[in-house]
Amino acid sequence: MPASPSSSTMADRAELEQAVAQQGERVRSLKQSKASSEQIAEEIAKLLELKAQLGTDDGKHKFVLKTPKGTRDYNPKQMAIREKVFDTIIHCFKRHGAETIDTPVFELKETLTGKYGEDSKLIYDLKDQGGELLSLRYDLTVPFARYLAMNKITNIKRYHIAKVYRRDNPAMTRGRYREFYQCDFDIAGQYDPMIPDAECLKIVHEILSELELGEFLIKVNDRRILDGMFAVCGVPDSKFRTICSSVDKLDKTPWEEVKTEMVGEKGLAPEAADCIGEYVQNNGGLTLIEKLLKDPKLSQNKQALDGLNDMKILFQYLELFGVTDKISFDLSLARGLDYYTGVIYEAILLPHQGKQPQNDNAEESVSVGSVAGGGRYDGLVGMFDPKGRKVPCVGVSIGIERIFSIMEQKAEASEEKIRTTGTQILVAAAQKKLLEERMKLIAELWNAGIKAEMLYKKNPKLLNQLQYCEETGIPLVAIIGEQELKDGLVKLRIVSTREEVDVARQNLVEEIHRRTNLL
Repeated sequence: MPASPSSSTMADRAELEQAVAQQGERVRSLKQSKASSEQIAEEIAKLLELKAQLGTDDGKHKFVLKTPKGTRDYNPKQMAIREKVFDTIIHCFKRHGAETIDTPVFELKETLTGKYGEDSKLIYDLKDQGGELLSLRYDLTVPFARYLAMNKITNIKRYHIAKVYRRDNPAMTRGRYREFYQCDFDIAGQYDPMIPDAECLKIVHEILSELELGEFLIKVNDRRILDGMFAVCGVPDSKFRTICSSVDKLDKTPWEEVKTEMVGEKGLAPEAADCIGEYVQNNGGLTLIEKLLKDPKLSQNKQALDGLNDMKILFQYLELFGVTDKISFDLSLARGLDYYTGVIYEAILLPHQGKQPQNDNAEESVSVGSVAGGGRYDGLVGMFDPKGRKVPCVGVSIGIERIFSIMEQKAEASEEKIRTTGTQILVAAAQKKLLEERMKLIAELWNAGIKAEMLYKKNPKLLNQLQYCEETGIPLVAIIGEQELKDGLVKLRIVSTREEVDVARQNLVEEIHRRTNLL
């Protein structure tokens, strides 16, 4: 006899209740083992989702407060870390003469279609809300190319920092989200070979060095060398892109597994795969480039030869910029996006803290993960131009979310106190009935451009005011009392040393500037 609807519903509910209990236990054990806050948040989100399915006992659906899958909120401490990272990156972009632009968060669907190869399935399509089919932007590069073509711009050096959207399976503990920031720097225009490309690599080197994330390595290759290598190894033209995506897995997968995929799943001849294997397991610097320029097979292919000659020029420029110690020419690098036409690069963090040597085995260590990537895309703007006019472009995107994850973990581990405001001074009173005087003084400071606060109480206790400074990291306190007001003075207290000095009121702004510059 079939189960009644009510008994099957009860069984489903029992199953859900069990899942809620198990997930609750998982959250508790993660908290006990002091797992990262991100991992705990991710498991709590799953728990809330299960509880939402369970609903309430009266059968009504329970409303659950949570962020959508693959997104997160950022508290003031996290935002302080993010702002510091953004400041470092923007300062570097500006140092190199970049100006900034912004583009809409959504584009016409046809603008994004056909630009990302296999990744196109990750684009968020929006419902037709007014006669246009729209999609959320997947990156900042395609909107940039559309902007150049639409405005007939042939030369620009720009940076763009904004959110992008991918319908990916999020792994938030590893800095993978559905909504995340990208930080892009691009140089568009017709220039002599490899000069802008070398500057992009120098920028990556500067940013990763300044952020002090640990040892890193920037892998460099060229799409033309890859395509030339596939051609001389006997890969059919129709299989170039799919074999390229297999090669791209070599940073995480051993060669034997990649070869099995090429031959077993993608139907490549075993001898062609072996030929590819001879090349893609090489990495190094100028020595390797010279060796490949003399390679009997590669040197006969025009594409590969052009790529190798440009790679040689690039490494000479990188030598002049003083960054070759962190750069490796790596034949296994095959960044997936369809629009790359020349040089491609990717920066990875290395797990150990030893000095990374520059030699032909410069990358024997396993990578922690990619934190920047980019390359040359000379054909993308032409796709949008009615007359197919090309604007050569080269750029780099900083993997900001992964960098944030690392910086947050470092801050958590060091237990350093992170300031979430930039307040320079607290205006305090030593006696009662001085609210009006505090308000007058704080207005003077604000008008002079000083970052100042006061407590929102008529008669706060002096101890409470000083404790507030200790808790929030405010370095100075301006204390006024009846005697100070009569004498035209302010008692300036240095919070860290508890030293107090009398300062003439007219000199207070200057003294605050002097003291905060010393701190």
